[in-house]
Amino acid sequence: MPSEESLLRGQYYAKPQNVFWRIVGELIGASRDVAYAERIEMLKSHGISLWDVMESCERRGSLDSAIEESSIRPNKLAEFYAKHPGISHVFFNGTKAEAAYRHYVMPRLKQSCAHLLYERLPSTSPANASISYPEKLQAWRKVLLDP
Repeated sequence: MPSEESLLRGQYYAKPQNVFWRIVGELIGASRDVAYAERIEMLKSHGISLWDVMESCERRGSLDSAIEESSIRPNKLAEFYAKHPGISHVFFNGTKAEAAYRHYVMPRLKQSCAHLLYERLPSTSPANASISYPEKLQAWRKVLLDP
């Protein structure tokens, strides 16, 4: 789920301490210096979709660890994949996104999604301080690889 700040601003990764846009800036030029709408278009032009696993949930604050499991409602990713059959890879921004996807989304996927390849990347959240920025950047380079 987006942080409280991201939800307020209606922008993914709005919290300045989150290094997502810094990484994406280095990879495709979509840094925080670029207007948000243009950053989203830059992602699309590089074949990258950006969407939450969770449509909604309850939590206090912005930490994934504060999410109440019983409140999780997944996004309709099966429908999204049906509308975008060219998707081949799903990258997760951290452990919670992957765990929620595997628990709430995968059981609802049809056989037509069996080709999807999954990989968890290190979270870009400031809460993930155990991995250095250069290590995160190196891991995130995978999103640019051809299938």
